Formats: sequence, structure tokens, C-alpha cells
Amino acid sequence: MNIHEYQAKEVLRGFGVAVPKGGVAYTPEEAVKVAEELGGPVWVVKAQIHAGGRGKGGGVKLAKSIDEVKQFADEMIGMTLVTHQTGPDGKEVGRVYVEDGCDIARELYLGILIDRATSQITIMASTEGGMEIEEVAAKTPEKILKVAIDPAAGMQAFHARKIAFGLGLEGDQIKSAVKFLMAMYNAFEKLDASIVEINPLVVTGSGDVIALDAKMNFDDNALFRHKDIAELRDESEEDPTELEAAKFDLNYVKLDGNIGCMVNGAGLAMATMDIIKLYGGEPANFLDVGGGASRERVTAAFKLILSDSNVEGLLVNIFGGIMRCDVIAEGVVAAAREVSLTVPLVVRLAGTNVELGKTILEESGLPIIAADDLGDAAEKAVKAVKEAA
Repeated sequence: MNIHEYQAKEVLRGFGVAVPKGGVAYTPEEAVKVAEELGGPVWVVKAQIHAGGRGKGGGVKLAKSIDEVKQFADEMIGMTLVTHQTGPDGKEVGRVYVEDGCDIARELYLGILIDRATSQITIMASTEGGMEIEEVAAKTPEKILKVAIDPAAGMQAFHARKIAFGLGLEGDQIKSAVKFLMAMYNAFEKLDASIVEINPLVVTGSGDVIALDAKMNFDDNALFRHKDIAELRDESEEDPTELEAAKFDLNYVKLDGNIGCMVNGAGLAMATMDIIKLYGGEPANFLDVGGGASRERVTAAFKLILSDSNVEGLLVNIFGGIMRCDVIAEGVVAAAREVSLTVPLVVRLAGTNVELGKTILEESGLPIIAADDLGDAAEKAVKAVKEAA
């Protein structure tokens, strides 16, 4: 789960991470009130959406008067902000964050994430703050410093000092950075975050180390432990189809292809998408119906996939272990009839009650294309879509 910048800053502030003072506003008048409470004389007005690159898209502006605060807030609220992360359609801005201006001496980068290659928490830092870290990694990887933290021992002060020295900090800046890093790591660990990113981390003219921007993502599977964090979710920033999938406990991710996939098991779903691409097709989604799905959940999954206007064909690939093939077949037949199926449907079943499942499909009277194995299913799906085009 992702949250807004202003929410991330409030969360981090609660753990002792240094952030500028600020407040969220949903109207230009509220923005003015926040600015007056902060006092000025300089403010930064920031559009709040779940995407990076806001500054380049006109979503971050420096205001030198109350009138400018109101003007910028009025321009941003309701605008469609397009960045390299939103795609060409952009995202509508529903709120802005007004915060104190900052005397910036240096801009740095700081991030904490889980490195799956080492199964450790890793701190990444760079002197190239304000830039996309992916761009730095591609062009000047030597400018990225990485420090792995053993989760059993946790972060120690020497880890923080290593980062501070690597960023070229000196004197009291090192003390500030160590305190900042220890607090940031504590927030990451205690809240089951998947990433905490500060870009830029700034050193002010007075030598303070402050988070000028903040991004936090959380492990969805751990949100039951953090009701307060779960309440920060902004559903308007999420794909409505993925939200609908969550209501039925479906793992769904929309992609850009035209062949819808309904599979049980994440590994099998990934393999199915790979095989589709191998045969020249493009998967339209990742969808795992789970190991013990009911007929109702299968029907919901089927309808969810077909709600995507880009889907020109559907591949159902089920290996019945816990999941019974007859349950899948009943759900497929029910959903196909309910939505008046108009695209090719390829079904591959294997495992528990497979013969019963195949019988249900054969006797349904629907134009279902049966497949013997995964390769056969992918080949038939790609072929059927091309022939139907």
C-alpha cells in the first residue's frame, strides 16, 4: 500500500525523523490558512498524488507570498498532473501540501528497502539527490552506496555513520544524519514498510539534515497489524479494478496486453504469462484466484478480467490441488453466461476432479476451446485472438 507524501511525513515525524512543518489543503482557502499558520516568508505548494516526477509536471511550486500560495493551490487542485510515472492519462490532484520553504545547501538521496537477493534490509544512499535513483544507477552506479542490515541484529550506529561518511557529511551534520537514519530505520521496521525513500534528503544552510520529500510503501499482508496505517489508504489513487478484486480476495494486477489470464497460484500465473509471451501474445493481467476459491470468487474473477476493454481473449489455467476443477468449471460457465461471452475462451484443467470439470465445460454448450497442457493452451489462446481480430 502506498500513501501520500504528507502522510508519510507525519508518520516519519512520529518516529523522530526531521521533516519541514506543513499542512494539507483541499481548497485554495485552506492552503492560505496553512500558509498563514506556518508564517513564511517562503512556502512550497505540492500536488499530492501517488507518483513521482511531480516537479517536472508542474506539481511543485515555490510561493513567495500568500497570494501566490492561493494561486498555485487553485491551479493545482482539480488539475490532471502528468508525470513519467502516471502515464499519458495522468492523475487528478485532489489536495495539495503546503510546507515551509527550506534553505538548501545540498541535495542527497536516502532509501531503505528489502533486498530479496540477500534477504536483508538494505540502505541505499547517494550524493545525487533530486534525481531518479534508477537513472543514477544506470549512468553512474559508483555514486550509490549500499549498506546491508542483518534483520536479526538490526541497524547499529556504525551503519548510520558509514552512510553519513559516504555522503560526505561532516561535523554536526554526521550527528544529525545518524539520528535521522536510526529513526527512519525504526519506522521502516516497526511499520512493516516495503520501502521508505527520501528524495531529496537535504542539508540546510545551518547544517540540519531534513527530509524534503518522503515516500512510503507498506506490505499489504501486514496491514492487519497496523490499523492506523491502513486508514491512510486513498482509494481514489488506486486502480478501481484492483480495488474490486480485493473485495473478493483476488490477487489482480492489470497489464497492457490483450489476453486475460485466470490462474490458481502465483507461480503458475507467472509461468502462464511467460508462455503467452513465448507464443507471441501479451498478457492483459496477472490474476491468482487462490488455492481454495469458491464458485462465486471464480465468477467474480472472470467478470473482472472481461471488464477490461483491451481483453480480446481469455486463458483459464487451473491445476487442481486444493482447488477442484469442477468448481472452476462451474464458475467459468456461470460467468460466461452472465456476461454474454464474446471473446475466445481457452481452458486448461488438470488435477482434482479434472474429468468432472471437463464434462461440465463440454456440456455447457459454450464455445470453449479445450487445451491439454500449458503450452497447448497458450498457443491456442494466441491463435484464437489473432483469428478473431
